[in-house]
Amino acid sequence: MYTRVQPLNCSQPQPLNFKNARRDLNGLSAGLERRALTWLAERTPAYLNADHFTVLGAISMLLAGASYALARRDRAGFLLATLFLGLNWLGDSLDGTLARVRDRQRPRYGFYVDHMLDAFGTLFLMGGLALSGYLDWRVAAGMLVGFLMLAIEVYLSTYTLGVFRLSFWKFGPTEVRLLLAAASVTLWLKPAVKVAGTPFRLLNFGGCVAIAAMGVMLVVTTALHIARLYREERLP
Repeated sequence: MYTRVQPLNCSQPQPLNFKNARRDLNGLSAGLERRALTWLAERTPAYLNADHFTVLGAISMLLAGASYALARRDRAGFLLATLFLGLNWLGDSLDGTLARVRDRQRPRYGFYVDHMLDAFGTLFLMGGLALSGYLDWRVAAGMLVGFLMLAIEVYLSTYTLGVFRLSFWKFGPTEVRLLLAAASVTLWLKPAVKVAGTPFRLLNFGGCVAIAAMGVMLVVTTALHIARLYREERLP
């Protein structure tokens, strides 16, 4: 005798047992950053909410990319990019802190929106750097691929292990912004750098180092997580 299976009613939304993952942020600046964001969140006017800062972060990253593209014609673009990187940090970091301080969290919405905007923002940033003429487009493409591969690993490990890692080896998004801002100011002050009489492209060197570092992080963390999941779900 066959048991009749009731068809799924797709018109009725099914409840999701969503579990908010534990955040793991231990970058070099994490302690100071956490205190600063909490201080800012506690003093943010009531008419501003987390969505306002999410929009600020997204628009700032788009304008940072546009500023790097502008640097091809005017080196002032590097200073503008540094300014917008700072605004991106404010918007991208303060939105979640503000939601937690006010107890107005939307875990699924926030996780999805923030990280899709991060993907688009990185695309804009790498595109702008490639158009600047100070970074080879192939290096920019390699950095974009490296970021997206790491992002995939982070999102999969968040789902399977319940831990959302925001930094690798004391290095997180804030440290990346600081390094990029420092490189931008350096290029504004002295765009042409020579080593032993040979022209040296600072962003190309930094980009190649970043690609190599992301590759090592990806391989190591993937191997560790595969081993952990294998142990936790070992078959009898």
